Amino acid sequence: MNFPDVTTLAVPLFVAMILIEMIAWRMKRGGDYETRDTAASLMMGLGSQIAPLFGGAALLTAALIAAYEVRLFDIPNVWWVVVICFVIDDLRYYWWHRISHERRWFWASHVIHHSSQHYNLSTALRQTWTGTVIGGVLFKAPLAILGFHPLMLAFVGGLNLLYQFWIHTEMIGRLGPLEWVLNTPSHHRVHHATNPRYLDANYAGTFIIWDRLFGTFVAEDDGERPRYGIIKNLGTFNPVRIAFHEWIGIAKDVVKARSLREVLGYAFGPPGWSPDGSRLTSAMIKKRWLQQQAQQQRHPSKLPAE
Repeated sequence: MNFPDVTTLAVPLFVAMILIEMIAWRMKRGGDYETRDTAASLMMGLGSQIAPLFGGAALLTAALIAAYEVRLFDIPNVWWVVVICFVIDDLRYYWWHRISHERRWFWASHVIHHSSQHYNLSTALRQTWTGTVIGGVLFKAPLAILGFHPLMLAFVGGLNLLYQFWIHTEMIGRLGPLEWVLNTPSHHRVHHATNPRYLDANYAGTFIIWDRLFGTFVAEDDGERPRYGIIKNLGTFNPVRIAFHEWIGIAKDVVKARSLREVLGYAFGPPGWSPDGSRLTSAMIKKRWLQQQAQQQRHPSKLPAE
């Protein structure tokens, strides 16, 4: 069974859909496209295709082939297995995505995708230059050991990324019953938001059922528009700084660490972790917001503290 490179084949479609969305927003005399931000997203997308050529793709391929050589089962490369593999890989994606938000080492690669303060189809192309090997080996190798061929894993992973492209838009509202099963623009807007209500939510790739099952689902609230970006926005459109700023931040923190505990905390703790709690993690921000909401319910005449 042949497994085409669907991501590369879809590039013309990506470009066409971005142009269509840009035109649609302009016709509405509004929208969420900003020239420098869009250019930065496109540069990050281009870089994400070039960076693996410097050895990352070869290392990942070698690791998956090695894992497949010690496979537990001989799983056939037929269409119904591809469907099963897609679902299992989507569950794999959920946990990789969730851990990429919960652990700073992985966040250093994934934060690139969240660094835009705009939310449109070009944002989908704002991808990491550094996450191929780390994420691939740790989270895909177990599926190769199980018996799924590395080419099949690459194929279903490409299909998942292809699906996720169209959900990066504000032009599509809710989609009725599909909202219960699939990741949709509404669900993914929540994921990209920095509002305390929306933090740490909706890690799904294709199926939102994983978030519903593991308690990380949050619905979009019509009364609270998502604010996009990261907790401390970069204030730059420089692709190099976008790509490496968090790795540089980790290095600076590790250098000033005073113990092994602090080294591990800075590198592998939640983003925002600090020894004395002086920085805010997303969990701390959300906890404080929930406390404010509870206080407001007890004393409705008082406004919550900022």
